[in-house]
Amino acid sequence: MQKIVALFKLFLLNKFILWGVVMLPEEKEMEAFYQIAAEHVAVGLHAIDLTGRTVLYNQKMKEIEGFDLEQIQDRSILELFRFEGQESTLLKVLHGGNAVLNVKQTYWNRKGQEITTINDTYPVFDQGKLIGAIEIARDVTRLERIIFQPLKKDAEPITFSSFVAASDSMKRVLETAEKAAASKLPVLLVGESGTGKERVAEAIHRASSSEKPMHTLFCHGTDESLIEQLGKDLQQTSGGTIYHERIDLLSPELQQSLLNVLTQQAAEKGSHFFIASVGEDPVELIASGKLLKDLYYFFSSLTIQIEPLRKRKEDILPFAEDFFSRHRLKFGSFITTLDEQVKTAFLQYDWPGNEKQLELVLEEMTALVTTEEIAGPDLLPPYFKMKVQQSDVRQPEDFLIQPEKEMVPLDEYLLEAERYYLEKAMALHDHNITKAAQALGMSRQNLQYRLRKIKKTIQTDD
Repeated sequence: MQKIVALFKLFLLNKFILWGVVMLPEEKEMEAFYQIAAEHVAVGLHAIDLTGRTVLYNQKMKEIEGFDLEQIQDRSILELFRFEGQESTLLKVLHGGNAVLNVKQTYWNRKGQEITTINDTYPVFDQGKLIGAIEIARDVTRLERIIFQPLKKDAEPITFSSFVAASDSMKRVLETAEKAAASKLPVLLVGESGTGKERVAEAIHRASSSEKPMHTLFCHGTDESLIEQLGKDLQQTSGGTIYHERIDLLSPELQQSLLNVLTQQAAEKGSHFFIASVGEDPVELIASGKLLKDLYYFFSSLTIQIEPLRKRKEDILPFAEDFFSRHRLKFGSFITTLDEQVKTAFLQYDWPGNEKQLELVLEEMTALVTTEEIAGPDLLPPYFKMKVQQSDVRQPEDFLIQPEKEMVPLDEYLLEAERYYLEKAMALHDHNITKAAQALGMSRQNLQYRLRKIKKTIQTDD
């Protein structure tokens, strides 16, 4: 804590000099104020030293990113977060020595959530010498969701009729979900982020008991009081649905506490309907120690696997058509469909963010329409065009040496071969870094490094 206070004090001193603020002479008496400011300020604070090691990480930043200081202090921030096509502003400031202000960043945090922040990042100097960098992050994730998620923004109840299910896989999901609503047995939803697990949970709830409330327990924290409060709430309520989102993100100790509360409540009353979700195969989660076996057994009376969008691409175009239909009703627009070129791009893209990402792209496209009836490539968001281009994997015949082709530099040839092979391995293992690394016979860190290196080289060439 002393190091945190000292660095935060240096940062404030630098800022106060710029702002013309006069400091009190009793500097030691101010340390308590620095500590309170660092821990209770309403913005996230994250500072690193010249080696990139974290030395300041306040409570608000823990809430945003989901880490404790002990978990991140000896690791590079590039290992902790997946930045989408952008550089860490902390490293940028550390390397350049200049402040970088008002930068919007979207990345995946430890909880498996997509987070959006607006950041101001400053260099920290001690007697004119650069000693680190500090980032001030304003969390705008909720605001982004309100703006860019029309299904939730419309505040319409989610029922089974709200879903577009062209694929056999999604039809099976809805059929099983309807059986779950009728039986009221505990349900476990399995699927990647963005596949719509929460919407399926709400549809089950609506079909099972529309007059009773539905409560969502976000299992992303490390606070024991979260489970204690759930136990009190269950004792005070007479029924309803409790949806436990991502129980696999709870620590083993909190999973055991949750199981104790649920088991006791089920034995005493049995009037609540319990639904939970996990982000990966539960068997693999149990094997890796991320999911308590008995907690899995509690919810696994009915397990519903929601496949990622890349494995049921038949749902993509009907989803878009349904989105346009709702847009016409709400805004009186004329948009009806996608043009053939955009359809092809949508079907070829892997949609790592699943329906959530597809919905965001469609929302941004329709925000630009006036009298258009067909959504063409000109309406696609620039960042999506870039992602589609980056995901366009070249085939072996594109870069293998052929008699009629000119020789390319060896480094370029090897880079293309490595890129092709690694991207094929990632696609084969559903973009799971750990599984792909095991298949390739390398460490997870080595594979991440190679992928970042290839991506950086491609962006430089562009």
